Amino acid sequence: MLAQDCDRDRRGRKAVEPITRVPDGPARQRKIVHIDMDAFFASVEQRDNPELRGKPVAVGGSRERGVVAAASYEAREFGVRSAMASVTAKRKSPNLIFVRPRFDVYRAVSLQIRTIFAEYTPIIEPLSLASRAGQSHFWEPM
Repeated sequence: MLAQDCDRDRRGRKAVEPITRVPDGPARQRKIVHIDMDAFFASVEQRDNPELRGKPVAVGGSRERGVVAAASYEAREFGVRSAMASVTAKRKSPNLIFVRPRFDVYRAVSLQIRTIFAEYTPIIEPLSLASRAGQSHFWEPM
């Protein structure tokens, strides 16, 4: 989601007010913020291709032995999840649209997001787990 789109969430609800900077000092409280971008790859694809918006999208392989790397929120409504076999995902959502992953694009968008986070704190601990062919590994996009 782009910064200018942040006034409403995916379901049209008013989004939380923007974060304001907290001055350094003794009264400053420590906060830990966890950002879970569970449909990140699919959201980037929907952002870049308006024809995919509002439709069930899976990023990953669509062949017999393919695996869903990420599922859009529309696909999740049908029970499609990351790391699911593509044939199972297609059975759950017959209108599911498969998109090939573009990891170079996801890496660039991740860097943009991290740059925004860095405006508020120098302490950022990025971590991403991706599942490919049933084998979990760490993927450091930033």
